[in-house]
Amino acid sequence: MLNPLSWVRRIGHAAVDRIWRLGFATRFFWAILCYSGASFRRLHLTIREIYFSGVLSLSIITISGLFVGLVLGLQGYETLQRYGSTEALGILVALSLTRELGPVVAGLLFASRAGSSITAEIGLMKATEQLKAMDMMAVNPIARVVAPRFWGGVIAMPLLAAMFSAMGVLGGWLVGVVLIGVDDGAFWSQMQAGVDFRYDIWNGVVKSIVFGIAVSLIAVFEGYDSEPTAEGVSRAITRTVVTSALSILALDFILTSFMFRGTS
Repeated sequence: MLNPLSWVRRIGHAAVDRIWRLGFATRFFWAILCYSGASFRRLHLTIREIYFSGVLSLSIITISGLFVGLVLGLQGYETLQRYGSTEALGILVALSLTRELGPVVAGLLFASRAGSSITAEIGLMKATEQLKAMDMMAVNPIARVVAPRFWGGVIAMPLLAAMFSAMGVLGGWLVGVVLIGVDDGAFWSQMQAGVDFRYDIWNGVVKSIVFGIAVSLIAVFEGYDSEPTAEGVSRAITRTVVTSALSILALDFILTSFMFRGTS
């Protein structure tokens, strides 16, 4: 039987470790902001990371967005048909995507694809002592490696969320208008009349920017803070995906509560 004091010691050690990591992450984020100017002066580095995080993620984003739109079109039509409001299918699909599903699902896909790759890259550079070699050559690894990847993810995330929503609307149109036979004019006119730029589209953009900052920061931090072993890098990748997913869902609730409060 374990001594109760050992459990208290373990809990205390875990709490101190979490607080220490939170403080280190805050200092790390501040260092990224301080060295962002140096990374933007080497603009080709940031553009390369936008290509890596954004362009190479387009396939999974567009295909997933199309299928989510197809499912929304089917489910929405079945629900609206009960109340004789099938013409409102366009606004249902558009609001669901621009407010919630677009930023959230795109953020989860971005974390699983780009976030894990960023963590693996930085973690392997640390394990092979490339970051230490940069320090020895008077090259700051945060300015050269971390900051471009962070800003590449922050810039790419809103664009990917917009592409996801656009493909989702296309999927809803294909199901509702082409397959089922909802009136084409009613589909688009209801959407245009019911979707507000400020309260719907802009709120979705704000969410995608916040998600991009959170996921990119978690990805670069976990890679930079990983143990320099194969097992340590694999654990860091797992932490990136899990922490990013939980952060996206928690931030989505917080942002939605403030946004709805602002519209009431």
